[in-house]
Amino acid sequence: MAMRVAAAAAAAAVAEPRGLRRLFSISSFIPPLAAAAAAASPPAEPSTNLFVSGLSKRTTTEKLYEAFSQFGQVVHARVVTDRVSGYSKGFGFVKYATIEEAGAGIQGMDGKFLDGWVIFAEYAKPRPPHPQFENSGTPSYGRQ
Repeated sequence: MAMRVAAAAAAAAVAEPRGLRRLFSISSFIPPLAAAAAAASPPAEPSTNLFVSGLSKRTTTEKLYEAFSQFGQVVHARVVTDRVSGYSKGFGFVKYATIEEAGAGIQGMDGKFLDGWVIFAEYAKPRPPHPQFENSGTPSYGRQ
């Protein structure tokens, strides 16, 4: 009996490095489910508001406005910036007067260069609704 326990312990010691090797092996990599779900999300419905990503840190709201105004009347353009540094966070929004102009803006600017970076333009998804809080100002976390 003691011989079997010793043999099992020796086999486990030999198998452990192989298990770690398999754990850290590149060939058995399985992508996370969140990445697959994000890739499968449906595109946003056409609207006058565009989401622009891939912006340079040096891109300003004025440059974004000028670049997109070639394709229609831009009502509003905004580069989202970091509060501390003031540099672009790499994305922004452009609002056109009509849906047709927004479509032309996507056709004209998606995959093009702005400030040396390739940018991507797509219809902006609507903002999710904010959670409702009770009078205390704290979220209910499942309390009904």
